[in-house]
Formats: sequence, C-alpha cells, structure tokens
Amino acid sequence: MLRHATSVVAERRKAYGDPAVSMAAVARRWSITLGHPITPAQVVLCLIDLKLTRLAHDPRHQDSILDIAGYAAVLQEVSR
Repeated sequence: MLRHATSVVAERRKAYGDPAVSMAAVARRWSITLGHPITPAQVVLCLIDLKLTRLAHDPRHQDSILDIAGYAAVLQEVSR
C-alpha cells in the first residue's frame, strides 16, 4: 500500500506539479474563502479529514486509505 501511495504521489507530481506549491495555492484560495490565513499543512490535514470521514462510511474503501497515505507524505513535504 505504501509503495503504491508513493507511486500515486509521483504520478500526481507529474500531472499537477510540486505538491508543496499546489497546497500553497490551495491555502491562498481557502484563506480568501474563509477570511483568515490557512497554511499548506492545514490544507493537507483537512484533506486527510475528508478521507477519514469517507472511511467512517466504508472502512474498507482502499482508495481513501491510499489517499491518506499519500497525503501523509505530502504533509511532511509542506511542513519542512
């Protein structure tokens, strides 16, 4: 699962660019929407929360588990 998550993050990096840059862009947009500063790490944590909520509905949903593993890796990148 972790190897697969690594390959998914690598594929997404090719498709969407550096995840740290992407999460920073999302943080800027969410900051405008919410009216207060949001960090890239907070974006990733919220995306993990989304996947955890989906897992509460179906704990066997492999895509959500995979995404959480990938987002955990991205969290480390944006928290450096």
